[in-house]
Amino acid sequence: MDYEETFAPVAKMTTIRTLIAIASVCQWHISQMDVKNAFLNGDLHEEIYMVPPPGVSHNPGEVCKLQKSLYGLKQAPRAWFEKFSIVITSLGFSSSPHDSALFVRNTPHGSIIISLYVDDMIITGDDVDGITKLKTQLAEQFEMKDLGTLRYFLGIEVASSPRGYLLSQSKYIADILDRVSLSDTKAVDSPLETNARYTSSDDVPLSEPTLYRTIVGSLVYLTITRPDIAYATYIVSQFVSSPTTVHWAAVLRILHYLRGTQFQSLLFSSTSSLTLSAYSDADWVGDPTDRKSTTGFCIFLGDSLISWKSKKRNVISRSSIEAEYRAMATTTAEIVWLRWLLASLGVDQPEPTPMYCDNKSAIQIAHNSVFHERTKHIEIDCHFTRHHFQHGTITLPFISSSLQIVDVFTETHSTQRLRFLTNKLSMFSINAS
Repeated sequence: MDYEETFAPVAKMTTIRTLIAIASVCQWHISQMDVKNAFLNGDLHEEIYMVPPPGVSHNPGEVCKLQKSLYGLKQAPRAWFEKFSIVITSLGFSSSPHDSALFVRNTPHGSIIISLYVDDMIITGDDVDGITKLKTQLAEQFEMKDLGTLRYFLGIEVASSPRGYLLSQSKYIADILDRVSLSDTKAVDSPLETNARYTSSDDVPLSEPTLYRTIVGSLVYLTITRPDIAYATYIVSQFVSSPTTVHWAAVLRILHYLRGTQFQSLLFSSTSSLTLSAYSDADWVGDPTDRKSTTGFCIFLGDSLISWKSKKRNVISRSSIEAEYRAMATTTAEIVWLRWLLASLGVDQPEPTPMYCDNKSAIQIAHNSVFHERTKHIEIDCHFTRHHFQHGTITLPFISSSLQIVDVFTETHSTQRLRFLTNKLSMFSINAS
């Protein structure tokens, strides 16, 4: 047996956005470091042999017994993460129970926070001298490269301004457009046509779907900083197994929208509060094929958008109230996790988190403990949301549909409505320079 477990934790993108939002408000400097040949540092627990590489003199029949991990081994990422965890723990850090790739150290001198994504890490906190010493200590253990101030991380461009940090992926968008060889300069004002509905049987299947799948995969990664295309990407990603010409046209429309909004950025304001608030919504029977509903939520830390989702439910909801309530349960789970995560970062939430919903009946179910025919089949979701409502984790204020921000994650919109919603998401266009 040459390997057993292979899973290696990496930082969650929501954690990274949350960390940047906190650093922006607290005026913390964010550093970036890279570990050279990270996987070669991992210690192996299995007995693994390798054919000697070219240039190594050896007798016939002799093989190499590996003492350290190599690139190409399935357990190499896990071995590296385990090695890094041992080293960073010996320096006084502890792993967050809510994100294994997040390490925190609190001392009388201040706090230091590290977020690790394979061999890339960002470091921030208010213990400036401690961060300088930490970089030296890491360089003694691994071959490190100090990249200075965080500017480019995992394809994400990070710009600092007096208003706060701006996150964008303009270069990544340019690479996607080049891959498709999109020569025309046409731009559209929305990623999908208003009221557009797609099915798996639309038009003729593509003879070669590889490019479709590649571009959709790139769009999924682009949603890290572009929540405005989250719903459109969710729609086209449903057809990767057998895309048609109609689906490819929808992808091209998203690309034309991106061409006109290439430099759109997500702002993490430096003047924001550090209080959580959430918005939850559902589009009942939004899928014309299987009649399943779409769940959407977005969660802010003050004015900074840190978490969002646009996803089709696994089950069919029998009513709009049921669809809304299942969405509320999903949003509640994310709120609970974020409150735990923020507590581990030293940002407590003493007050309940408001979760805005535009369905009064769904809110009433959370208040009312009486089950009846309309709710008995969603009892688990009812209990979960109501439990956190009664224990002061969340509140459930009503919001009118016209002000419901999360609509951008559940349905298509007119140009004017889309612009209103993206502005509410703290998205701004910056100059190409």
